[in-house]
Amino acid sequence: MTYLLALDQGTSSTRSIVFDRMGRIVGLAQREFTQHYPQPGWVEHDPMEIWHTQRDTLREAMNRAGVQPRDISAIGITNQRETTVVWDRRTGEPIHPAIVWQDRRAEPTCADLRAQGLEDKILQRTGLRVDAYFSATKLKWILDHVPDARRRAEAGELLFGTIDSWLIWQLTGGQRHLTDVSNAARTMLMDVHRNRWDPELLGHLGIPAAMMPEILPSSADFGRVSGDILDYPIPICGVAGDQQSALFGQACFRPGMAKNTYGTGCFMLMHTGERFLVSENGLVTTSAAQVDGRPAYALEGSVFVGGAVVQWLRDGLRAFTRSSDIEEMARSVPDSDGVMFVPAFTGLGAPWWDPNARGTITGLTRGTTMAHIARAALESIAYQSAALLQAMGRDAQAAGAQALQALRVDGGACVNDLLMQFQADLLGIPVLRPTMVETTALGAAFLAGLQAGVYADIQELDSLWRIERQFDPGMPADQAAEHLAQWDRAIRQATVG
Repeated sequence: MTYLLALDQGTSSTRSIVFDRMGRIVGLAQREFTQHYPQPGWVEHDPMEIWHTQRDTLREAMNRAGVQPRDISAIGITNQRETTVVWDRRTGEPIHPAIVWQDRRAEPTCADLRAQGLEDKILQRTGLRVDAYFSATKLKWILDHVPDARRRAEAGELLFGTIDSWLIWQLTGGQRHLTDVSNAARTMLMDVHRNRWDPELLGHLGIPAAMMPEILPSSADFGRVSGDILDYPIPICGVAGDQQSALFGQACFRPGMAKNTYGTGCFMLMHTGERFLVSENGLVTTSAAQVDGRPAYALEGSVFVGGAVVQWLRDGLRAFTRSSDIEEMARSVPDSDGVMFVPAFTGLGAPWWDPNARGTITGLTRGTTMAHIARAALESIAYQSAALLQAMGRDAQAAGAQALQALRVDGGACVNDLLMQFQADLLGIPVLRPTMVETTALGAAFLAGLQAGVYADIQELDSLWRIERQFDPGMPADQAAEHLAQWDRAIRQATVG
């Protein structure tokens, strides 16, 4: 048997999954790790805790699968994107906690970039809007606020990386400082037309080029696992940011195909092929996973708080014990009874891009129960995702591209049938849930398998995708439009001032 090992380092947990050649799971291990909130709007992780959970789950997944390291053809890595780590080149020790993609502390730097008139240049070079979401301003914050960091960086003593680079460095025993094009595209520092770091943007932010990892295609030779980690040097052959990896794992290889991942946040990507489209509707353009050196792009919209709203109800309001309990609670009422929940805990992402928005619950009456709020919370995930798809549709129409025919879904919350049916109702197109919903990890395994020769080409991967359930829209179009209009009113209340 041929096996592939995917390392899936997410925002709230770290996982390792062993797949067989047909894309079936034969071993899985997962560990949550600590979320740190030192100030309002700040979110941090301990890079060493991330590494230790990844190393431990890697070993545990192979044990559960009953395979030895030499049975693994290749390793693929997929990761939470934009999260920023800076470490000492010599010791490998981080100089500051990782600043997580959700963190908003760098917004003043973004305001400075806008004031300098750099927004359009950054959009055209990187495909991204100026926002604290991306890595560049987080990295500048570390250099500006950690004592002696800037001098050490200029002296070549410090290295920067997103989580993929951090894991590659650890896995290879400090031998390889690399990233892939899909992760580099999320830093706001890469020229996505040339797949290289942009010297002018580095200069504007005062970031030494010596800190930056080498950029490779997503399916490439990223080194081998050190003997300190495993007794066999498994090659690392695939790397992609989690959302581009999910797009790949969903077999969305052709222009016009789209997927939405329902995780801590929600992330919708539509493949645009070799066309670099600048959105006129609040989306960003990103590099898709690249396997052969040819350009590949996608339009992307990001919802900052998706499944995290369920965690908030569970942990903050103690509305239920397990996240999975929300569906039963929400089904106990026929609808939200007019309650609208805008979970703008850290501002709003695409297509609004309002860092000052705050969470609101509207439409409360004396008859409102926790079940209504739970249903409104679930529906908020679908509403935010519908706004992304509407924006993509407008961009596609303006570019003369075909309208989206169906949406492929994955991520933890896609197993919620109530949510998926409401999503199809709002969108007016089928929502397709595959038999393998772990498509983020599967995409990394596929990328690794291509480089390792396990698969011949993407056509072979396309044949492995299977549908588990199709949710067809059942709500009249005028009723769906009224729901969306009600959501728009709630958004305006969340963004006042």
